[in-house]
Amino acid sequence: MLFRLPGVYRPQRDTWLLAGELTGRELGPGTRVLDLCCGTGALSVAACEAGAGWVTAVDVSRRAAISTWLNCKLNRRTVRVVRGDLVEPVRTLRFDVVVANPPYSPASDDATPGRVLGLAWDAGIDGRAVLDRICVEVPQLLAPGGTLLLVQSALNSVEKSRTMLEERGLCVEVVASEDVPFGPALSGRTRMLEERGMILPGQRTERIVVLAATDVRSRDRAR
Repeated sequence: MLFRLPGVYRPQRDTWLLAGELTGRELGPGTRVLDLCCGTGALSVAACEAGAGWVTAVDVSRRAAISTWLNCKLNRRTVRVVRGDLVEPVRTLRFDVVVANPPYSPASDDATPGRVLGLAWDAGIDGRAVLDRICVEVPQLLAPGGTLLLVQSALNSVEKSRTMLEERGLCVEVVASEDVPFGPALSGRTRMLEERGMILPGQRTERIVVLAATDVRSRDRAR
């Protein structure tokens, strides 16, 4: 059971799909993990339980940061929780694993969400407002051989994420995917999505995809 303040993203299937990929990796006392867009801190707790010795959680939402801090305390896990705009609070640090479940729901416009819950879901007209920033900014946070585990919807163009990450020297593969029913955000936006051609008429499911993007730049330089 995870504590969640109102307005904080409730862990759903994308959270647990990502958690499965995170905990399936070899995490040890020396592993440095960054939980980006941490929400309730479910992935921070999972990283600690899997053996990671150094976990940092970041979210722009004050309520999310508080929820993560409380859940780590309740689960007796040591996590550094920081409130800030994406990678800004950790820009000088390097991580072995960055795990990210960002907002990726297409919204009515590109304005910054005004509602608290909007911060957890809304990501601009194409749903890529945060995804694009992650693809550009996270590669510089990876230690040599480090990996970004990123979850997103196929509605937001998995190929664009792959291309952006590969352009920054990462080796990208799809490591998990699953078709799931629309959650609360998309269920209320089906007409808008149909009008934009993002879903087929009557479509009420989406494919959730986990990408693993690994830093191979140091390996390439050594050849």
